[in-house]
Amino acid sequence: MTGTRRPTLEAILTALPELAPHARDAVILRPERAEPGCQNSSIGGPLLWPNDKPWPECSLPDENNPTGVPATAMVPVAQIYRHDAPGPWWPSDIDVLQILWCPNEHWDPPAQQADVGPVLEVRWRRAADVPSPLTTPPPPSRNDEDGYVPRPCALTAEPVTDFPFREELPAELRPRLEELVRETSDGGDVITRLAGWKLGGWPTWHLTQPAVFLCGDCDTAMPLLFTVASDDETGVIVGRHGDLRIFTCPADHRHTFQVDLH
Repeated sequence: MTGTRRPTLEAILTALPELAPHARDAVILRPERAEPGCQNSSIGGPLLWPNDKPWPECSLPDENNPTGVPATAMVPVAQIYRHDAPGPWWPSDIDVLQILWCPNEHWDPPAQQADVGPVLEVRWRRAADVPSPLTTPPPPSRNDEDGYVPRPCALTAEPVTDFPFREELPAELRPRLEELVRETSDGGDVITRLAGWKLGGWPTWHLTQPAVFLCGDCDTAMPLLFTVASDDETGVIVGRHGDLRIFTCPADHRHTFQVDLH
């Protein structure tokens, strides 16, 4: 992140009103070391998990064990409550989003998962359906990367309007966007693809050209749901200090998600 203060949305759209149709709601999630409870939004904190439901496990081959047996417990990555981060990504009857992963690198994961990264689970819940939460989830039986066990952090949620990378815009807008970025920064970009732990918004594209992920169940284009960012506060490191992004189907949250490591 640069030290440049981002212009207001009004200032951005006054300078380049043609960006308006490309705007997406987002929430930047700023982590701070703490001891959150299962009733809180958090990174690496306890999850609101029913005590009568099995905890997710991973039995896929990984760097530490080519057989994946015995299975290892997944670890909490993020829990977001709807009241902390409202937006268009929430299904109508859901108020808790939970993300877990296996804290090991997998070289040949299922198709929707990212290569050479942790294997994820995404769970949507209604808090009212969990009157008796699990108090002590099982620890992983193996983990080969400290960067895959997030430190517990509370979250401050900042609603923002995000804009896409220039390559995802019409060609005639790109030079004007580049000029706006130069005028409002000290070398970084505070206009598009806002960085950090993020719900919604637009993804970063540092290593490849922008891609569109289609839902494997209904062929609908899937927008970005969640960005896991490498940072010192949480201790998370994905890829080469990059981002792990989760894309989900806007037509039905139960359809298979897609993970991309960038």
